[in-house]
Amino acid sequence: MYGLVNKAAQDFVIEGHGEEVWQLIKAKAGVKEAAFVSMQPYPDAITYNIVGAASEHLGVDANDILEAFGKYWIKFTMVEGYSHLLDLAGGTFPEFLNNLNNMHGHIAQSFTELKPPSFYCEEIDDHTFKFEYHSDRPGLVRFVTGLLLGLGDRFKINVSVEYIGTIGDKENSHEYKVTHK
Repeated sequence: MYGLVNKAAQDFVIEGHGEEVWQLIKAKAGVKEAAFVSMQPYPDAITYNIVGAASEHLGVDANDILEAFGKYWIKFTMVEGYSHLLDLAGGTFPEFLNNLNNMHGHIAQSFTELKPPSFYCEEIDDHTFKFEYHSDRPGLVRFVTGLLLGLGDRFKINVSVEYIGTIGDKENSHEYKVTHK
């Protein structure tokens, strides 16, 4: 994952628990970097180790941390100067969801080693979508839930997310039911 993700994880911990707790989690995760470079790729293990160390240190389930971090990610990217990309992806929640693949394609032009997930969104009715998430990275189901909830906050709407399960025999393809009002 890129340093931007790890920087967001760092800021997430510091904002919620302070610099001292970040230093303890960082040490527990085995992170040697003094600072993360946003545009530099890092091994995925660093991010997973940060989540694991935060879970252990804070006594919070890793999935709950991932969901809260997913929600935080939306806020973080807007503050870090990526709000224009979010704006370009859509002016409404449904439009945004349908443009996620295009947005990631645009981001990949700058982050050349990006391995973006892919998404599929199918409208069930005016307020409900079937949402699919496909990725080479395991274990991010609840992060995606948090992203969807964070987007609800961004668009100032109520969003509920129900995880349906894996799709077929693809362990890294997941289906959600997303309702918004």
